[in-house]
Amino acid sequence: MKKVLFATAALSLGLAAAQKVESPVPIGIALAQTSNTALLGQEQVIGAKFAEKFLNARGGINGTPFKLVFQDAAGDENSAINAFQNLINKDKVVGIVGPTLSQQAFAADPIAERAKVPVLGPSNTAKGIPQIGDFIARVSAPIAIVAPNAVKQALKLDPKIKKVAVLYAQNDAFSVSETGTFQQTAKDQGLNVATVQKFQTTDTDFTTQVTAVLNADVQLVIISGLAADGGNLVKQLRQLGYKGLIVGGNGLNTSNMFPVCQKLCDGVIIAQAYSPAQPSSANQLFVKEYRAQYKKDPPQFAAQAYAGVQVFVEALRAVDRKKKLSQWELPDLRVELNKQILAGKYNTPLGLIAFDKEGEVIQKDFYVAQIKMKDAKTGSFVYLK
Repeated sequence: MKKVLFATAALSLGLAAAQKVESPVPIGIALAQTSNTALLGQEQVIGAKFAEKFLNARGGINGTPFKLVFQDAAGDENSAINAFQNLINKDKVVGIVGPTLSQQAFAADPIAERAKVPVLGPSNTAKGIPQIGDFIARVSAPIAIVAPNAVKQALKLDPKIKKVAVLYAQNDAFSVSETGTFQQTAKDQGLNVATVQKFQTTDTDFTTQVTAVLNADVQLVIISGLAADGGNLVKQLRQLGYKGLIVGGNGLNTSNMFPVCQKLCDGVIIAQAYSPAQPSSANQLFVKEYRAQYKKDPPQFAAQAYAGVQVFVEALRAVDRKKKLSQWELPDLRVELNKQILAGKYNTPLGLIAFDKEGEVIQKDFYVAQIKMKDAKTGSFVYLK
């Protein structure tokens, strides 16, 4: 009997030891590395890896390094669910940055909520994301705040706009949420929404939708989709003769769209939650280091992913100062880390950010950019005042 008790006790101690936080401290990254969503996810992966290198070189977590553990969340709900489950149960991460799409967040975030693992959404801007649970927050400002700026800027560029066409991906939760904001903004600005056209993120032929837009004789087109389908839609609009302004939603907010619509991307207006010109010292250092490594300005999705990792690292530093991370049991650390994330303020490339009690990001500065193409594959976002 004593041998059995001893063996049981030893097993219990072993399990407890296995739940201790190891060095380097694992932070989960569940982003789209494959699928059509990878056009967005690739920039996020670069931003996260840049944060890992940059912040570890500056001491990590009070001298303790951290490591990013990557799982491909692709572009669908099941892939995101699997990525979250692996990160939580297999990789034993302290928290997760991800997934890429809001549609995925509604499916995967509840898994982290039940496991009491903190999540920071880097690009989940649909309505209702922070309300999924106490352990869900986001560094990406809600589209309801960002999107209206693009429509208002279009009206500045062309005050004669009276009629608009709205197109959106009906199989993507973010696009559905965003188009609701765009349509309400258009109505609030006294515009006539002449036609609303739906499509799928997997579509490549938009002849039916473009024909409806041309027949409606509108002066502004507003698109909510992802980079691949949105870029193709922009290209076909121009090829078939539409000459008015185009506003793109956040899913088109990536230079990875440039090879899709090429020179026909020129002139697309997109509201952004980040600008390389953001004047904070934190951002200027970030931009300097990013340019030195990648020979170009950091895009919004890279900056937001960087900010997500930064928030985790700074919150872990605060927890570590109270009690060394190596002394924490993993479940307890996850709970404490979540509390610290919501309590802190963070000087990030996005500017100074914080969170409300629900996990919604509190951010001050927003921007509007217009795409200017240099040639068939390269271009830039020119920021408008």
